[in-house]
Amino acid sequence: MTVVAHRSWFERDTLAVAHDLLGMHVNSRIDEGTVTVRITEVEAYRGSQDPASHAFRGQTRRNATMFGPAGHLYVYRHLGLHACMNIVAGSGDEASGILLRAGEIVEGQELAQARRTRRGVVGSARDLARGPARLTVALGIDHSLDGTDLTDPHGVVVLHDPARSSGGAVSCGPRVGVSGPGGDGTTFPWRLWLDGEPTVSAYRAATTRDRQAPGGSGEPR
Repeated sequence: MTVVAHRSWFERDTLAVAHDLLGMHVNSRIDEGTVTVRITEVEAYRGSQDPASHAFRGQTRRNATMFGPAGHLYVYRHLGLHACMNIVAGSGDEASGILLRAGEIVEGQELAQARRTRRGVVGSARDLARGPARLTVALGIDHSLDGTDLTDPHGVVVLHDPARSSGGAVSCGPRVGVSGPGGDGTTFPWRLWLDGEPTVSAYRAATTRDRQAPGGSGEPR
């Protein structure tokens, strides 16, 4: 299994990076132990080109990581409740990111289960990282890890590219909980997922409350 440690890998077109993240492993080595998730669902956000992006209206203290080098984690709190993790991608002037929406726990299930149980009821193993908030809890990711460099092979969060016989079929559609023009699945079919994966979250259209955070859903990005 190869660690993705070259920044140039993240500096490609954001949608290409989003597509290639599917099936990859994100590994966290935080105080309590190690958890690894196989990524099954993502959403792409393209900065100033994208009305649903946090970067659409320019740089703020909250979204500053998006305006930095590709290959870093952008972690934010949605509605003040849950942390969501994104990977900064694209060229340096794009301020683009990819939300990790869901995945399958492939290592550290007991620790992931304990973390999730502390935060609420866990329905089944498939639900441990099924949704962006659940995924960050399972991995032990919080806002303190905003700006973490994924290209450091010895860092607390790294990406692995496992040996795969094939990439699997990928579907695309509208992003979850996005209101307004950015929620148009014809113009912005930028939610990508692996077909047939039980860990992929269910699509849900935007609600009035969702408009407080571009692209956010009730179970946050």
